[in-house]
Amino acid sequence: MSTENQQAPEKLFESMNAESKRLLQGLMRSEDTADIVKNLTDVWTQLVMQPWTNPQGWLEMVTKYQQDQFKLWTDLMSGTMNFQPQKDRRFDSDEWSKLPVFDFIKQSYLLTADVLSKSTDAIPVEGKEKDKLKFYTQYFIDAMSPSNFVTLNPDVLKEAMETNGQSLVDGLQNLMTDLEKGRITMTDESAFVLGENIGVSEGSVVFRNHLFELIQYTPSTETVHQRPLLIVPPCINKFYILDLQPQNSYVKWCVDQGNTVFLISWANTTPEYSHIGWDDYVQDGIFEATRVVKEITGEKKMNAVAWCIGGTILGSALGVMQKKRDSSIASATFLTTLLDFSDPGDLGVFLDEEEVDMRAAQVSKDGVMSGKSLALGFNMLRSNDLIWSYVVPATMYNTYIREMYVNNSLSKPGGFTCCNKPVELDKVKTPVYFLSAIEDHIAPWKTTFLGTELVGGPVEFVLGGSGHIAGVINPPVKNKRNFWTNGEMGQGADHWLETATDHPGSWWTHWHEWLDKQDSKQVPARQIGANKEFKEIVPAPGDYVRVRL
Repeated sequence: MSTENQQAPEKLFESMNAESKRLLQGLMRSEDTADIVKNLTDVWTQLVMQPWTNPQGWLEMVTKYQQDQFKLWTDLMSGTMNFQPQKDRRFDSDEWSKLPVFDFIKQSYLLTADVLSKSTDAIPVEGKEKDKLKFYTQYFIDAMSPSNFVTLNPDVLKEAMETNGQSLVDGLQNLMTDLEKGRITMTDESAFVLGENIGVSEGSVVFRNHLFELIQYTPSTETVHQRPLLIVPPCINKFYILDLQPQNSYVKWCVDQGNTVFLISWANTTPEYSHIGWDDYVQDGIFEATRVVKEITGEKKMNAVAWCIGGTILGSALGVMQKKRDSSIASATFLTTLLDFSDPGDLGVFLDEEEVDMRAAQVSKDGVMSGKSLALGFNMLRSNDLIWSYVVPATMYNTYIREMYVNNSLSKPGGFTCCNKPVELDKVKTPVYFLSAIEDHIAPWKTTFLGTELVGGPVEFVLGGSGHIAGVINPPVKNKRNFWTNGEMGQGADHWLETATDHPGSWWTHWHEWLDKQDSKQVPARQIGANKEFKEIVPAPGDYVRVRL
């Protein structure tokens, strides 16, 4: 490719890179900003420096782009623009289509976005390098949407006029608050108060160690299922995502179905916890919780529900329990959980050797992976409904990234050692219920489906609508979304979905019917404090969940 032909894309991407640096500063740690800018620079350098196999195709694409942009301009000037509403939620309002100037801005942006996307498709690189190139380019495309800029967004301008500018003042105040916090906030955090409008289910902390508080919830039925229910949330965010307001609280719904519900509330870790590792979360976390639940209830077996990384921890714990011939957990439910990490989806762009080594060194130095750094990565994956406020101990984080994502050790029989026991999931005969979400960008459903082929017991796989959060928190009373069941197993995820049955509404009722089949025996409701060794320490939601770093 000639130097002259290469100058056009070089200038374009130099401009993009300069603008991205300006936009990324202010709301991130300096090292996070440097990391993203470096990745943007690296992938775009590849784009312009690779020996292109089809330079003529590039010239034709640029020429068509210029022609389309020129036509937009001439149509605007002549008043003959073809107003076509876009199937893009960023441009839903009528102003984007009916006002000629903003329709021009919108269509010009979409043309530019299209040519940038096609440019990345044309680069002769494959595998993870291609994925990284496409991811960071799409990230920039999204960041540069005119809907993100005050003067280019008619909805913002309309709101400003209707409020006599107050909306702009409020927006500026939000920006200043975010700059002070050093992070982007997704909601008005002052509107949420623990114990008042989130985490409101009645209960008590009945046990506490250095790693977690165990909450027992107050029964709401006269009788309960004989087997208690232990919920294991992720250890990298607050548990109250499962216990929001009463109408959409998974915890309260489980209590109302007649379960004795216990929940692990993980401690916010500090640099002093840097030595805490995966084994600690299994031994001092899950194993201690199961011991206490058995002592409180007098039962030998329980059902367990775990979400995301909580499910991965539970899966490894089941592998250890199999070696110890411990059958305390009689059924396991994995909510959007990866056991096989061979295809982590968009997260894979952060997981090349250079990135992992760099992060491991930083985490080991700091002692923890900060919640702000975690939030940055997940926000880039469009996970804006998550509240990332935990930090992760260095040893735990490095094991999780290296052993799970990079080496995919848990999926290999004996490949991952936990509590001095080689984990072999194929020997775990515990009945398992998998719930995945079709639009999940954190735990891609086709990868979570691979977990059904790893465990050795009976499996029920269910696919919910929406994403990582909304696909899980879907109370039946709202009758929203849908879920799929009963696809044919053994022939891969795509075949399963092709043969599955689509149901309207929530998967919660389907899950509890499955749970009833495991053991439907009833006993009188268990009151908190009936076991004198485990009386209330503090009321729910406890102390650990209130700690902010």
